Amino acid sequence: MTLSDPTVSAAGSHAVADGARVHIARQPIVDRKQQIIGYELFARETATAEHAPAQHSAQSDSVLLFNALSNIGSENLFGEKLAFINCVIDDLQAEHLDIVFPERIVLEVPRIYGDDAARIAEVAAWLKPLRERGFALASGPFAAASIYAAWLPYLSYIKTDVQAISSNVAVALQRKAEAHRNLKLVAEKVETPEQFKTYFDAGFHAFQGYYFARPQTVSAKVVNPAYVNVLQLMNLVMRQAELDEIELVLKRDPALSFKLLRYINSSGFGLMSEVTSFRHAAAILGYKKLFRWLALLLATVPGSASSPAIARTAITRGRMMELLARDTLSAEDADNAFIVGIFSLLDAMLGVPMAQAIREITLPEPVVLALLEDRGLFGSYLQLARAVEQRDFDNLDFLSSTLGIPGWRVSSIHLAALAWVEQIGL
Repeated sequence: MTLSDPTVSAAGSHAVADGARVHIARQPIVDRKQQIIGYELFARETATAEHAPAQHSAQSDSVLLFNALSNIGSENLFGEKLAFINCVIDDLQAEHLDIVFPERIVLEVPRIYGDDAARIAEVAAWLKPLRERGFALASGPFAAASIYAAWLPYLSYIKTDVQAISSNVAVALQRKAEAHRNLKLVAEKVETPEQFKTYFDAGFHAFQGYYFARPQTVSAKVVNPAYVNVLQLMNLVMRQAELDEIELVLKRDPALSFKLLRYINSSGFGLMSEVTSFRHAAAILGYKKLFRWLALLLATVPGSASSPAIARTAITRGRMMELLARDTLSAEDADNAFIVGIFSLLDAMLGVPMAQAIREITLPEPVVLALLEDRGLFGSYLQLARAVEQRDFDNLDFLSSTLGIPGWRVSSIHLAALAWVEQIGL
């Protein structure tokens, strides 16, 4: 038996410091041909934990969704497949659902406590707009009961624990699915070939369980932006400041800008083309979604930034490269030169090789070439910035001559970059 999906690099045996890492487990859901159609995502407190945290709330769901898109990256978790996410009833009206591309998200809606008819009717009214926005919805076998009839037009899946139902219930569910063509049945906790055959023969559409794969935990190191920068950006967004002001804050925090570009270019966001500048990212998101994203980011950020010295060096380098590029390149290329500079220390920030670090984010090919090999359009600018930092005057003279930039101009731009970093409060 095989599952057709790319291999994901899972966490090692132990995370170095779980407070600096995020962990999400994923378990595949397969169709009748045993091809992966999606993954159920589970929160994990450590790299080796086998169960989700005991407490499950709208806040914990929002953090899981944020981590999936901004820290680990949806490409590493579900890519072009569906993501099945457990939620609590309060999630159905939560603002964090505004930050995701709904076409790839399946919300698993839980049973109403006590099967209260008034509450069931109230939630049915919430399901309709979610479905209209493009979210798929799933529930348990309880949703086949007549009291939940108002939910059925909006549900795409009924997920059933095969360890907990009888064959009679399975038959009844299949009849319900036949009466509602939009409804697919998912057999959960399938652990043996016999169970798979039983529910395959019963006409179930999809399957999940240890027979196919155990949940696999994917981990990522978290590079946190400065708490004060997140707060300042939220204030700017709340008062709908000009994009110039918003871009300035993004430019002074490499971790913040890295997370934003990775988020907006993730498959979970659903853009048809890549976004490579901070101004473009902010413009594409709009004030409302940018504020939602920042609010979730704030919930995951400690009170102070990590590696402030490295961040300062990266920002200075980025500003210097931007100013150098302005003399000879287009405005767009100058923006990309800034990105090369601030991301040139991502390997140090993340504690992984550069090739692994930049796999987490969509970048233009010239930017990647500069970061990996010091070559291409921005390679010489990056080498020149390093030469200035290291006071390597031989290379400095050679590189500035190659780029056609006088030595006095390089010195002037370096001082301007240092002054700019001081001006923005770093």
